[in-house]
Amino acid sequence: MELRQLRLFMEVAKQKSITKAAENMHLSQPALSKSIIALEEELGMTLIIRTNKTSDLTDTGKVVLEYAQKMNALQDEMKTTLNDMTNLTRGQINIGLPPFIGSLFFPRVMAKFHHAYPNIELNITEYGGARVVKSVEEGEFELGVAVLPLDEQQFDIYPIVEEEMKLLVYKNHRLASRKEVEIEDLTDEEFIFYHDEFALNQMMRDHFIAAGFEPKILFKSSQWDLMSEMVAANLGITILPQSICNRVFTKDIKIIDLRPAIMWRLAVLTKKDRYLSIAGKTFIDFILKEPL
Repeated sequence: MELRQLRLFMEVAKQKSITKAAENMHLSQPALSKSIIALEEELGMTLIIRTNKTSDLTDTGKVVLEYAQKMNALQDEMKTTLNDMTNLTRGQINIGLPPFIGSLFFPRVMAKFHHAYPNIELNITEYGGARVVKSVEEGEFELGVAVLPLDEQQFDIYPIVEEEMKLLVYKNHRLASRKEVEIEDLTDEEFIFYHDEFALNQMMRDHFIAAGFEPKILFKSSQWDLMSEMVAANLGITILPQSICNRVFTKDIKIIDLRPAIMWRLAVLTKKDRYLSIAGKTFIDFILKEPL
């Protein structure tokens, strides 16, 4: 069994398609299929269910994927440790960012970081917050950014942002003239909500349930601009962080304070007990000093 075989298998699992995985890995489809078959023969188990449209993992395939991810993370950690020990001037950081957060805060910060440290390469992947957390735990990312609270027993946490969530309603909505709205007043409203993989989804659900109701969700989106445009079209209401509200430029939307206030707290996270590269430490130090 070779690590390259496991990387190819991981890519197939990620893409759920041998064809797409082969394209991403710059291999012919027969060559990739041959590698996966060889891995299956060596293990004596079927790892992938092949159909015309997709390539799904078997139960044994899921177990192999879990170990392949750990082995790949260990190899990356070994390379990083050796690079740091040899005092290389170059570095590389794999970062997981939720789309909301990435578009709001990071373009300017990353531009400044690149100017300050031009030889450190930032590899950024956008996932929903919950998936970012899981990917840091599994070793896919050296560090990520996610919404607090997080498990402090599993992760080292570096808070970077704290701001209020705001209610957005159409200009003629029954609540539009109010300066403040109690969460309980939203019981009968239809919401434009965040996709399930977003940490904001569960965070806001928890607040609604604590207030005694389950939100009526009309649409789900991963794009804050689309969510605000839906509000402007009088399709429903939504709740977004202050930083996003500051980018909503339309007279068709009223932005209202929520009571009690709901705070949106962001933090950089790294997995506890995992080696953190010099490049990673440098980035964390930089972002903690740089106002977002």
